[in-house]
Parts: sequence; structure tokens; C-alpha cells
Amino acid sequence: MRNGQLKPGYNVNVATSNEFIIGTYISADRSDVQTLIPFMKQLKNDYEGYDIGKVVVDSGYESEENYCWFEKDPVTELFVKPSNHEAKKAKKYRTDISRRENMAYNPETDTYTCANEKLIRASYEKHGKSASGLELTTTVYECSDCDGCQFKEKCIRSCGSKKTLEERHKVLYVSKRFARQREEMEKKITSDEGILLRVNRSIQAEGTFAFAKEDMNFRRFMMRGKKNVSVEWHLASMAYNILKLHH
Repeated sequence: MRNGQLKPGYNVNVATSNEFIIGTYISADRSDVQTLIPFMKQLKNDYEGYDIGKVVVDSGYESEENYCWFEKDPVTELFVKPSNHEAKKAKKYRTDISRRENMAYNPETDTYTCANEKLIRASYEKHGKSASGLELTTTVYECSDCDGCQFKEKCIRSCGSKKTLEERHKVLYVSKRFARQREEMEKKITSDEGILLRVNRSIQAEGTFAFAKEDMNFRRFMMRGKKNVSVEWHLASMAYNILKLHH
């Protein structure tokens, strides 16, 4: 699955299989995150009676809400590259002592240990809802022993706070569910199957837009309005599939 931007600014989502376009979803939403679930509902409705086994998408579709939606579906399996997957490879990321990922975590006491061997304990939970109504829980961890710490300048970021560095203490905001989902997904996409599927996705999905833009010279919509744009892109997709079949 892949999204692309075509003038005048519509978000075009395309599902491919065996190099053919099998589904499209047009959205005016600039964010890919909000398009995955409605696109999947549309695909399941279009292919009612058929199982959609594996869905492979890029990092732009990663979110706690999308993870939860696929967890409720026993048939369809999601493969999505976490948005921090590439950044984690950099030395700057791996040596950043302010990041939760670089701190030791003790699941028994539910505490993190910072670079100065101080404990960061769970203080309270924040509850909220996503745009679609999904219940979200964020655990707030705080360190009460940051005074005089030699690593304070590197460990605590200002983030627009009006307090001085001496007045601030380390705080972590963690969605335990999202952290678990991301960790499990990291293992999936780095497995032999995950690597093969991601390579396949990049060839098929990226190639679809490259072919449409370069070979078909389809770079902008001539119509206006989501309904008209959707019809125009469906016609372009049909032409794409016929050309693929012909070749």
C-alpha cells in the first residue's frame, strides 16, 4: 500500500497486488495516518468473501490506533515500518541519554533508570481519546532526584518550558500499549519475511506512481471535488492495469 500526492493536493492511496492496482482511496487529509483504517474498510467491503492476508505499508501509516485496529482483525496482518526505524540506526540516536529507548527498564518495578543511575518512577496516568474515539492511556514517569545531576543539560529538554534548567526534572510520557506494539512490529519487519515483504512493497507501490507520473504523464487531476477526482483516478487506474496486462 502506498500514498502519493497529485495536484491539486489530494492524498491518493493505492493498494497493489502482483503489480496491479486492486484498490484506491482518495482523501483531502494530508496525513496518511487517518487514511489507513477507512481504506481497509473499503477494501474489505469491495472484496467481501475474500481474505486480505498481509498489508504492508510505509512508516507514514504508523499509529497506535492503526495498530489496535489490525489487532482486532484475526485474518489481516499488518507490516508497517515504525517511524523511528531509520533514526534508531544513527549513532546520535543510540547515544542520546534523554531518550526512553536508551534507558534501562525494569518491568517488575515499572521504573526506568537514567544515565546517572537514578530511578524514573511512574507517577500518574493521563487518559484521552483519539479522533475516532479510541481510548488512549499515557503513563507519566518522573524523577524526583534530578538536582545537581551532571547529565541534566543533556537529559532534560526545554520544550518551551518557562522554568530554568535547575527547576526542571526528568519527565517521560509513555503509552505502554504503543511501546509494545512498536517493539513487536520492529521484530516483524526485520525478520526474513518482513524484509522480503517491504522490498516487494517498495517495488510495486512506488513503481505504480512512477509509472503513472512518468509513463502515463498523469501528474495532476483535471477535475475538482473529491467525487470527481475519485472517478478520474479510477479511470487512470483502469488504464494502468490494462497497460500492465498488455505488457
